[in-house]
Amino acid sequence: MRKRKIVLFLSILFLLGTLTACAEKDKLADGSELINKREFVFAASGEFKPFSYMTNDMKMKGFDVEVGNALAKEMGLKPVPKRIKFKGIVEGVKTGRADAAVASHTINPQRSKHVAFSTPYYYSGPQIFTRPDSNIKTVKDLKGKEVAVAKGSTYADVAAKYTKNIKMYDSDITALKALDGGRHDAVITDFVTGKTARKEGFKIKGQQLIERSEQAVVLPQDNPKLLKRINKALENLRKDGTLRKISIKYFGEDITQKPE
Repeated sequence: MRKRKIVLFLSILFLLGTLTACAEKDKLADGSELINKREFVFAASGEFKPFSYMTNDMKMKGFDVEVGNALAKEMGLKPVPKRIKFKGIVEGVKTGRADAAVASHTINPQRSKHVAFSTPYYYSGPQIFTRPDSNIKTVKDLKGKEVAVAKGSTYADVAAKYTKNIKMYDSDITALKALDGGRHDAVITDFVTGKTARKEGFKIKGQQLIERSEQAVVLPQDNPKLLKRINKALENLRKDGTLRKISIKYFGEDITQKPE
């Protein structure tokens, strides 16, 4: 009984500490709030190459991470990338574990109920990927087929429009690796991710590009001043060519401009 009381007491202390940490954000001169006054703490997953991934020395790199770093510097802040599993990032931003997320989140109505979005920093879209010998070409061919997607992504919702047989993975790359290894009939993921996986030797083939999507920075809904500041920084980074330069470095093309 004594042990239970101690555990309960420690749990309450931890909860109070968490709530206090969330409440004690630093307010800047423009009214925006940050966890630490001179830092921009942004979440990325480290699971989503080439957008964010871990190097051998356990550093997080990738397109999203460089965009987050560039945003911080444009705002006069120190960039602090924070690794959170993709499926937990939205909740992490809501509860104050990060100031924002630069993690390839697609703008959609469901997420917009819980968090705010910046203007898009790149444009993409879900695509069907199969093994090269597959007969699947379009969404019509997905009926009854086993389709793999990443947990927490919007691609599960896309897949659910065409099949009930959906398998979840922690990341798009592990889903594509399983497909390459003979599992599942198809994967639905970002077309840039699939294209990069093919370049790295995955024996997969891109089929129908299903739709276009807009990817943006995720922020808490109660920090409109920070949202305004980030949108201004993104505008400047687009105008001075920084976003384009980062995109070409990772993809060999500019995915930061809205397609015609």
